[in-house]
Amino acid sequence: MSFQAGPVLGLAVLALLYARAVRVLGRRGYHVPGAQQVYWWVGWVFLVAAFLSPLDTWAQEALSAHMAQHVLMADIAVPLLLIGIRNPMLQFFLPRSILVPLAHRRRLRAAFRSLRRPMVAIPVYTVVLYAWHLGPAFTAALENNFVHALQHQSFIAFSALVWWPLIEPNHRRLPAELWKIPYIVGVRLPTMFLGMAFVVAQTPFYASFYGSGTRGGGLSAISDQQLGGAIMMVVDIVTLMVVLIVVFWRAALADAADAPVGEAGAQRELAGVEQEPQVHSGAQVAEVRQ
Repeated sequence: MSFQAGPVLGLAVLALLYARAVRVLGRRGYHVPGAQQVYWWVGWVFLVAAFLSPLDTWAQEALSAHMAQHVLMADIAVPLLLIGIRNPMLQFFLPRSILVPLAHRRRLRAAFRSLRRPMVAIPVYTVVLYAWHLGPAFTAALENNFVHALQHQSFIAFSALVWWPLIEPNHRRLPAELWKIPYIVGVRLPTMFLGMAFVVAQTPFYASFYGSGTRGGGLSAISDQQLGGAIMMVVDIVTLMVVLIVVFWRAALADAADAPVGEAGAQRELAGVEQEPQVHSGAQVAEVRQ
């Protein structure tokens, strides 16, 4: 594993900015929930693992390790970081001297607002994902450090844009909206198809760099490629399951909170009537309690 100044500096800046925001909010009387901070730091650790662990070296020897690295940074770390930066952390994450000039750039704000719209985020993310996995682009990233860094940063940035409508970090709590279910399906299907292509292909991809013989870990070229595709598909399936559970759970809580005050009491009364052991013939008297 070689020392990389760029990732080290970027990760250090992220950590310092988050710690600073927590401290600033604490001085203003707001304590950032511990669970929220855990989400952030776990996501940050995953980024560290993707960039600075032996995985980065293995990615040069095996395609499966490279796919695991991309999944770790873009599909696992990014959503955890967005949960951890949920408001009011989002408003205080950048220093005022940086945030105010950015906020005054109308074109930048308009572009950001457009790119994180659901109907825009999915196709843009898909184009970026597939473009980088084309042979010439992927090989160029493997052979050139600058292009490789650009590839990783684009994966992280566009993953954040596509996760933004789902997590909505500009809200303190995750809004419970059922449209997010088909949205996450639309997000994960392209990556599942890409992973499936790695699994079913009988010709090794990127053989000009990785070769067509035995690779790291003693895997054949095809086995290495299939393992990389399987990693992508497993992460997609697990992500879908987790999001489905969370969205349905949040929607159920929101529905219960929005129910009229008397509705819960009425349901209990009806349940009590249905559980009566005997119903005498004749007129039934129903008491309606105001």
